[in-house]
Amino acid sequence: MSSGHEEALRLLEEGNNLHREGNVDGAIDCYRRSLEAFPTADAWTYLGWMLSFKGQIDEAIAHCKAAIEIDPEFGNPYNDIGVYLMQQGKLEEAEPWMQKATRAKRYEPRHFPHINLARIRIARREYAGAVRELREALRLEPRDETSGHLLRDLASKLNGSFGTLPSEIQGLLLERNRGTK
Repeated sequence: MSSGHEEALRLLEEGNNLHREGNVDGAIDCYRRSLEAFPTADAWTYLGWMLSFKGQIDEAIAHCKAAIEIDPEFGNPYNDIGVYLMQQGKLEEAEPWMQKATRAKRYEPRHFPHINLARIRIARREYAGAVRELREALRLEPRDETSGHLLRDLASKLNGSFGTLPSEIQGLLLERNRGTK
């Protein structure tokens, strides 16, 4: 491994630590320096993520696209682009990015794009599709609280008005509870 690549990885980790501490500007600086040392898909994606916190959505999307050019198998930038488009109210544009994230070979946490696809389906009132996405999210990560909350919200929203769907949601919630004990 080249010294530039090693330095890039060190700066990437430092940026991640600064982000965890809530230091967005420090993380941005580290990710930029990491990219100068050796461009990686991770640094492009995380830089975009930090810029999104500052409202720089178009820049965040551009950085995620740069990440995809470096490593098309890295799922995070696909999901992130989808999230940024959702924030802009562009659900139709967001969906294909989420779909690509679900198929990416290198991606953690794998359940996130399914949760985001469920949110798109709920916004469109495609409740059966939302349940399918949440089922997959729970299969991938049974302890995820977001999936459980979305299922409970969906069940209360439907309140029995869609035939067997609420009982299916209740079954999923019971499965989830058994999986987390």
